This record gives sequence, C-alpha cells and structure tokens, in this order.
Amino acid sequence: MRIIINNNSMIPIYEQVVSQIKSNIINGELKEGDILPSVRALSSELKISALTVKKAYDFMETEGFVTTVHGKGTFVNAADRQLAFEARRKAVEDDLYKAIQQGYSAGLSKEEIKEIIDILMEE
Repeated sequence: MRIIINNNSMIPIYEQVVSQIKSNIINGELKEGDILPSVRALSSELKISALTVKKAYDFMETEGFVTTVHGKGTFVNAADRQLAFEARRKAVEDDLYKAIQQGYSAGLSKEEIKEIIDILMEE
C-alpha cells in the first residue's frame, strides 16, 4: 500500500491518509481481512506523527471501514468497498455543491454553470 502525503495541501494529513486507504479498498488493493501497517510503522514511513495516523485509523473505524484489535492490528472490514464508494460519492457531491455555490456567488447563471461542467466533462 502506497500513501503519498502532500504537505502543501489544504487537506489535513489525516484526511489524506483516510482518502488514500479508502481508495485502495475501492480499487481492490486492500481486501477484507487485510491488515494495515501499524500506527508506528506508517507514521515512520510517512514521516508524520503517530497521533495523525491514529486519528486516521480511528476515523475509519468510526465509519466502519476498519476494525482495530488491540495487540493484533487494524484490519479491513467486510463490506468496506461499497461503504467506501458511497463515502467518496458523497465527498464528490459535497465538492460539486461548493463549486456550484461559488459559481452563483461569482454571478454565474445556472446555465453557465452547467456549460462549465459540460466543458470539463468533455476533457
């Protein structure tokens, strides 16, 4: 599993970790029962705080993507693939909503915003 951290991004590091692990689940690179790197190992590899990795793992556990068994590790849960897909879809919807609101704030009409989306979809 490869995770790339962008320190210049406005996205918090723990969210970058969560997003990339979820992506690996959706793509099938991580399957049910796979063990994630330990908090210490991943923090060392990524050169980030162990607390940041722990926060990412805790966040994914709260959402039901992983289960942590103390002394054993953190494992990918069963139906994670569909759950991760839905979470990513919701994130895209939220981003689109924000972009549409920005368009309205800039004085664009509904038709102009749709035209921009159509142009971008062709690329």
